[in-house]
Amino acid sequence: MASQSNVEEQVERLLSGQGSEVGICDVGLELSKPATLRKNVTYIVCGVIFNEKEEVLMVQEAKQDCYKQWYLPAGRVEVGESLEEAMKREVKEEAGFDCEPITLLLIQEQGPQWVRFIFLAKVTGGSLKTLVAADQESLQASWWDRESSLPLRGRDILRLIEYGLKYHRNPWHPVCLPLDLSCRHVIQRLVLVFVGATEQIWLVMSSFCFSSCPSVPLPHLPTAAALKTHAVTWAANMVVQEAVPSSYSDHEVSTLGVFSVQHNGRQHGRTDGVCLNTLVALVPDRVQRDEDGLRVAWPAAAAPPPVENPRYIWVEVQKQELREKLLEMTKNTSLVPIHSLY
Repeated sequence: MASQSNVEEQVERLLSGQGSEVGICDVGLELSKPATLRKNVTYIVCGVIFNEKEEVLMVQEAKQDCYKQWYLPAGRVEVGESLEEAMKREVKEEAGFDCEPITLLLIQEQGPQWVRFIFLAKVTGGSLKTLVAADQESLQASWWDRESSLPLRGRDILRLIEYGLKYHRNPWHPVCLPLDLSCRHVIQRLVLVFVGATEQIWLVMSSFCFSSCPSVPLPHLPTAAALKTHAVTWAANMVVQEAVPSSYSDHEVSTLGVFSVQHNGRQHGRTDGVCLNTLVALVPDRVQRDEDGLRVAWPAAAAPPPVENPRYIWVEVQKQELREKLLEMTKNTSLVPIHSLY
């Protein structure tokens, strides 16, 4: 059995913004196909960039279906690109500027087949694209004060701009930039926590055994492949359904945010996947009513629901500093948000 310290080290690694290779996928692999750009996955990158006046960089569309409308610089990741390379290329092509990413702001998804990565970035060179340089990428770029009238291609970017402005003024989560680690599928790795009545913290761990040494279980943070028919974060629900099936309907499975994103993309069809290292809370969601049918508070559970699958175990966090960090994160999430657009 892996030591308590080994389990806690795996969690601390993710809390510090690091990642690790995905060697095992515990759930959903047989229902998931390897991610392949242009075939079954599309990644969109988007840059939110402000100037010293807090005006935001916008580009005027050249595409016929949204001709002359305005949008943030954005576009699809191309084969062989990293997420950062794609974002810098789109900003250069559409707005004329060289830029560097500051942090991921937000991840949006419509299942593993469409994921958008929104970056906060800063200008490092180049010049604002004018109508003289209009091409199929864009007509021109401009700084927008967010108040004057501007025909927008879509109002969805207003939320992205607000997230960027919030972070620009007061960074509310650690810097998060994609890690150069390969992954074949779209994967969610879970730091799945249960908070007890006296604020103990338990973690769900997979106790998978290697066939070469079946007597030695190697507990690790569970990983699950995203399914085309569900939100990416449904992967966490699949793990809970496997681990505690009888208690699943009595709990809410909530992905609170992303510690880090792993992506490589250099080998088409083999490393086009992403791994999202996430914090997930398993929260009792039962309704109790009194004799008059009125809802009453359900007492906090002293311990997590019993594991029913030998492939999983609960591990209680013993290290006080780690326990306090996880507890704080479940109350005041300071991680990159991930939003489903389903």
